[in-house]
Amino acid sequence: MSDYFPPPPPEQPQPEHPAPVGAPLPSPWAAPAAPPGKQRTGLIVTLAVGGGLVVAGAMVALVYSLMDSVQDSIALPPRSEAPYSEPYDEEPFAEGPSSEEPVEPDAAGPPAEGDVTVTKCARDSLIGWPHADLKIVNRSGSPAAYIVSITFVDADGAAVSDGIATTEEVAPGASVKVRAQGSGEAAAGTKCRITEVDRHAL
Repeated sequence: MSDYFPPPPPEQPQPEHPAPVGAPLPSPWAAPAAPPGKQRTGLIVTLAVGGGLVVAGAMVALVYSLMDSVQDSIALPPRSEAPYSEPYDEEPFAEGPSSEEPVEPDAAGPPAEGDVTVTKCARDSLIGWPHADLKIVNRSGSPAAYIVSITFVDADGAAVSDGIATTEEVAPGASVKVRAQGSGEAAAGTKCRITEVDRHAL
């Protein structure tokens, strides 16, 4: 081969489908034509997006018109021009029982302190802790439970310990025996005092 002959031209890509007779040959620099299926897909997507926007706009307009109609139907009444200093038409609420209405007597019975008596006040011979044996009689007209607080005091009247006794339901007129136990060593001669009695009607 002689050095004076130019090299052969590169091979041009051949179209997959032969061009019709008489049609111009496609340019090698032209972009390849999109397949027909892709063109249809793009058209469908465009139509779907446009239709969705139209439907959304219609829904917004419908909701806006509905809200206007509801707002008109629940419109508040006009504000009163009366000053705030004018009194109310209704009578003010009166605290406590009215002087015209009779006050019913207390149906809970006599004071609960009278239901409890100390039957024995002693200290344990081994550890020296005090305790109080109590008798509780329910003098009220309904079943009740009791919580009794006891204070143990020395000969000078100073508190040295505390104790609590509780009961379950005690019928009216019935009696029970319970013990209030103190804690800590107490000297001989320690006394028991009832400090509080809670009677809870059941």
